[in-house]
Amino acid sequence: MQLDAGRPIEQIASKVGLTQNPCWRRIKRLEAVGVIQRRVAIVDPAKIGIGLTVFVSIRTNQHNESWLERFASGVRRIPEVVELYRMSGDTDYLLKVLARDVADYDRIYKQLIRVAELHDVSSSFAMEQIKYTTEVPLGRISQE
Repeated sequence: MQLDAGRPIEQIASKVGLTQNPCWRRIKRLEAVGVIQRRVAIVDPAKIGIGLTVFVSIRTNQHNESWLERFASGVRRIPEVVELYRMSGDTDYLLKVLARDVADYDRIYKQLIRVAELHDVSSSFAMEQIKYTTEVPLGRISQE
């Protein structure tokens, strides 16, 4: 399902060696417990004019809960920020931003620096996407 959640249940059932009803119940159980969070369509950014991926490293000298809440809340309101992580090491926060071009990123950057007081913001522009997947590696995880 990680490759194509739109496949008919009979194909999925056949692939995992179940009949349709038990397979459907298993999928519904995985959804109920949150293993399957949602089913989505994955859009190719380049095909809709979003040609720039930017990784933004942020350092702050504010390490308190109220600052974090203000920062996280403000960043969540910027739709072009598609991922936000709190990090260990030299970088406090790492963002993945999708933009049309450098001028569009500059607009997003100006929104970002208004969100909260930041000590250092460093932007790295992706030159080429070599690997991309939304699949979680299941490896030897039980298929319960």
